[in-house]
Amino acid sequence: MLKIHVPDDAPAVLRPSAAWPVLAARSEVEYHDTLPGSEDGLIERIAAAKLVLNVRSSSKFTERVFAACPSLRLVSVWGTGTDHIDLPAAARHGVTITNTPGVSAVSIAEHTLALLFAVARQIPRIDAETRTGAWPRGRSVELAGKTCGILGLGAIGRRFAKLAAGIGMRVIAWTMHPREIPGVEMVELDELYRKSDVLSVHLRLSEQTEGMIGAREFGLMKKSAILVNTARGAIVDEASLLRALSDGAIAGAGLDVFTVEPLPAGHPLTRLPNVVITPHCAGITPEALEAGLRLSVENIWSFLDGRRENAVGRPA
Repeated sequence: MLKIHVPDDAPAVLRPSAAWPVLAARSEVEYHDTLPGSEDGLIERIAAAKLVLNVRSSSKFTERVFAACPSLRLVSVWGTGTDHIDLPAAARHGVTITNTPGVSAVSIAEHTLALLFAVARQIPRIDAETRTGAWPRGRSVELAGKTCGILGLGAIGRRFAKLAAGIGMRVIAWTMHPREIPGVEMVELDELYRKSDVLSVHLRLSEQTEGMIGAREFGLMKKSAILVNTARGAIVDEASLLRALSDGAIAGAGLDVFTVEPLPAGHPLTRLPNVVITPHCAGITPEALEAGLRLSVENIWSFLDGRRENAVGRPA
């Protein structure tokens, strides 16, 4: 019988989902609801695998992992990010990598908007003070008429552009692959930093984007600007972000992603009053979760049928 390896469903999302019975009905599943913990642990779990369904980005598919798994032909990733996979190494070893683009775009865009409102209106601080009997006033910022800068116009960035325009913001953007989007003004990168009252990050993490927003970029931004990042933490240089928030170079930040995850207890970001943080959960609504898991399973069937739907990087 067809065999599929799931090395890292922890905490479990695949097993309780509607995608699981579909997967189990057509294949034998070698399933783990704990994390491999290391390259060696991952190799041990998938050494004989041909087909892998990867749930967690903490499982690093490196050159060494691919070399140690000569039978491997497909890694079907739940999610859009593939920064935990050495794509050139996968291609060299004849391994196809697929992902689930677009399924969480609505969820992440809505969460981005929620973070923006929470920072602009200082909702967490006002809520906490009101619960103690205080009655705070005059801390909110109105967003209508302000300029929303979007860094990256993939499925999520485009969806958020519509939401920002819907609340009356002027939308400008910069993206790796320029395109015309109705209602969105394309600008040069430095102009994006200078003009944005809100800067929302929607890029993939890559060699080109890691540390892309640092001290220089924060120096270009308005002191009243708000940064929102629901993409990947490492796109923003964390030390520079901390300085910008502490020194008033920008007004605040809404963050769902971090350089190190989970965010360590007592991390400096947790002590800043002008930051709203959530635990990398923007795309984990029940609707997005089920759609993504279903597509990750469908990508396996497509591969077995000879199609490379949702393949990432160079085709294997």
